[in-house]
Order: sequence, then structure tokens, then C-alpha cells
Amino acid sequence: MTKTKTYEEINRKLKEGKAVVLTAEEVAEMAKKASPAEIAEKVDIVTTATFGAMCSSGAIINFGHADPPIRMEKIKLNGVPCYEGLAAVDSYIGATACDPDNQAYGGAHVIQDLLEGKDVVLEAWAKGTDCYPRKHILTKININTINEFTLFNPRNAYQNYNVAVNTTNKIIHTYMGTLLPNMRNATYSTSGELSPLLNDPELRTIGIGTRIFLGGTQGFVVWPGTQFNTTRPKNEFDVPVTNAATIAVIGNLKEMSTNYLRAVYYEKYGVSMFIGIGIPIPILDEDMARRVSVNNNQIETSVLDYGSPGMPRLDQVTYKELQSGYIKVKGKKIRTAPVSSLAKARKIADELKEWLMDGKFEVTKPVHLFPKNTTLNSLKETEAEND
Repeated sequence: MTKTKTYEEINRKLKEGKAVVLTAEEVAEMAKKASPAEIAEKVDIVTTATFGAMCSSGAIINFGHADPPIRMEKIKLNGVPCYEGLAAVDSYIGATACDPDNQAYGGAHVIQDLLEGKDVVLEAWAKGTDCYPRKHILTKININTINEFTLFNPRNAYQNYNVAVNTTNKIIHTYMGTLLPNMRNATYSTSGELSPLLNDPELRTIGIGTRIFLGGTQGFVVWPGTQFNTTRPKNEFDVPVTNAATIAVIGNLKEMSTNYLRAVYYEKYGVSMFIGIGIPIPILDEDMARRVSVNNNQIETSVLDYGSPGMPRLDQVTYKELQSGYIKVKGKKIRTAPVSSLAKARKIADELKEWLMDGKFEVTKPVHLFPKNTTLNSLKETEAEND
């Protein structure tokens, strides 16, 4: 067995310029000739990344007080409703919230507009109180006039995600893009062997307090993401074969870049936001080296029929097949297309690698690890009781 490394030892090597940092794709290539023991001996950190639509995202904004002040009870930014139940001038704008009069413009666009330095129209209403007498305000804000501008995303970076097809004879519009009838296309959303949580499937090094690349700056994992499920079926390489664990993340939007944070509109579905996330995986021992060596041929995911009730599972395919441009499902050859950007994920992994090697970033030991054996409840519909 190789010697176990510590976070302190790895960070010391980073400061001394002696650490070996590879991207997940580089270490997967290395693993074709080197054993996990050899990788653990030679490599200190592996960088992972993803860039895709993450609907469960949004921003906390503090507008500052007006004179006279207002206790905002209804808030709109460029016509997009914001949540008002935090405090007098605090708000949370969800990425998928939409302008009722323009369904193609939503919270993600407001966040991007602010990030780009544009003025955004703020309109708010209130009943008026003794300490907050104003009942209405109409003004403009921008990234320099607001106080806090915090990205807080309850569910990002799915550990794996399904492939979407449509077996019906009509086009359907989904968050996985437009699906053609009779399985004429298939869409998928994960960066495969670069994907952060697939390189640490047991979440040994990813937990509360983990420092990450988020939207072009440093951010943190703050909690298990919503719909966090660690009991999904796995293949022979211990990889979940459908959507499983997730993370909740936070970071300072004023330091982020629209290169890694982009609004998107899916036709006849709605608005979402592409988020760039990169996570450094410290190679603490041989087991971690084995985990990060996983390649696209070993990572499988499930093909679901989005056109049928319950989205039944049709097949299981590898990311090598998905990235080749075609898969076979029940004997039918289907063209594939990603709804995330592998090129952008590679750029994030490379940039995070540079940050680490330049001493601008370090690996952070989680202050608390995520729970094990978690499952999900489904929403049960019940009939209203009779009076």
C-alpha cells in the first residue's frame, strides 16, 4: 500500500511548487498504463469540472435602504418576480423565475445582466409601516449600487444524469432540450470522466466547507444539494447509473464572470442558468487514485423515455458511446447531443489546475461529510377532505 497523504501535506507541496496536478481526463489517460498505487504515488490533486444548466440556482441581493425606507412586500427586477419574505430590502431571485409578459426572460437573465454591469429596473410595493412608511419605489440598480450579491444554489453538479429520448410520434420540449419523435435524437447533460462527483463517488473529499471553482471565482460547498440520493443503483465500477448525489454551493457574484455563468432559454419549457463548477480532488490514498481513474467507457447512465408517463428506463449506455455522437437503444441507432459544454468543462478544469499550481487555490478538508444511505420521497397526491 502507498503512503496516505494529508491535506496539509498536499497544500504544503502546492506552496512549495512541488505538487503534481492533473485534470481528470489526464489522469484517466495515465491510468491506461499506471496502477492506482503508482498514480497515488505520483499525483497529488486531480481537477474536475462541469458546465451545464442547473435550474436550482439563484442569487441573494441586498438593495440597500431608500429614504424614506420601504419594507418590500412585492418585488420585481426587470419584470421578473423576486422572493420578498427575507427582510425589508433583501431578496432571492431564482434562476427559473420568469417575467409573466416575456417567458423567454427570467431570473437567470437578471443575474447575468447585473454581472455584466447593466442597469436593472427595480420596482417594489409595500403596505407601509411606522418604521418603513414608503409604499412604492421605482428605480434602477446595478452591480455597483447593490450591497451583497451572492450566488446561492440549492442543487448543482448532479453526480450523474440520465439520457433523454422521446418514443412518441410528436415533438416534445423539455429541460433536456427539444426531443424529436420516435427516438430520432437523444440528449445528455454530464461531462463524463470530468464530472466532479463521479470522481469521488463516495464523497470522501467533497463535503461541507469544500473550496471549489464557482462561476469563475472561489466558492464553497455548503450542504448536500436538494434531491441528494446516495442509494441509486451502481455499476461494477461503483458509479451511479442515474442522477444521484448533488451539492448546494455559495459564492460572491461580484467576483464571477459571465464566461462561466450564462442564462439560457429552452423553447416552450422555460429559463435556466448554465453554471461552471470545478472541484479539486486530493489524492489521499490508493483508493482515491482508483476513483479518479474512471473513464468514459466505465461510466454508464440510464436512457429514459421523456415522452411516456413516469419516464420509464429503456436502456443503459456509456459516456464513451454518448460522446461518440450515437448510441443504440433497443437496436435503434440514435444521434446524441449534449445539453452541457464539454469544451467549457475542460477549460474550467485547466483553469483550476493553473490556480492550484500558481498558489492561488488550495484543497480544503470538509468540516463535515455528507450523510450516507439517503433516499428520496415522492410527492403524493391526496383528495381534499369533504367538509
